[in-house]
Amino acid sequence: MTKVHPKFPNTCEESFSDSKAAVVLTVWKKSLLFNCDGFTVYNSNGDLVFRVDNYMNSPKDNIVLMDASGLPLLSIRRKKLSLGDCWMVFDGETERDPIFTARKNVNIMTNRRSLVWVSMKKTVLYEIEGSYGQRSCKILDERRNKKKAAEIKRKEAMVGGVAFGKDVFKLIVESEMEPRVAMAFTIILDQMFRSY
Repeated sequence: MTKVHPKFPNTCEESFSDSKAAVVLTVWKKSLLFNCDGFTVYNSNGDLVFRVDNYMNSPKDNIVLMDASGLPLLSIRRKKLSLGDCWMVFDGETERDPIFTARKNVNIMTNRRSLVWVSMKKTVLYEIEGSYGQRSCKILDERRNKKKAAEIKRKEAMVGGVAFGKDVFKLIVESEMEPRVAMAFTIILDQMFRSY
């Protein structure tokens, strides 16, 4: 059986260097804990860098992205009483002053490729295009003339070119974007498009 990751955990801080190279993460839509729904994220060395653990019975309106040791990095909360599917992202476990807001594109007549718009105080920061169901999305930086900031791609096994399926995929994060922010976008996409 092909392994999702080559080895097991280390720490998050030493996983990301200050180099200009893109960070390639392996995202596994599976929690480390039994009877939980979530994500387990590894770097290219096989070190655990992020995790999301939601108990099956708990509401899915509040999700916490944690580092490898379980410290909260970002809180992702569904915005109540909003038109359309809208999520807010906060630093740590705070509930004040969201870092950004992500809104599902409901007007597919004007832009069929756009899935989500990410904004801060009514200024669009990112546009996410593609198909999350096919694990083929690009996160485009609106402030940099739609330059690709991150990408979600299907992952193939190293032996024999066998595909893993939709539960294991790659998240490629360019140096201009924080990996934790790209992972927050991935969690939001999963919440918005999980039935597709």
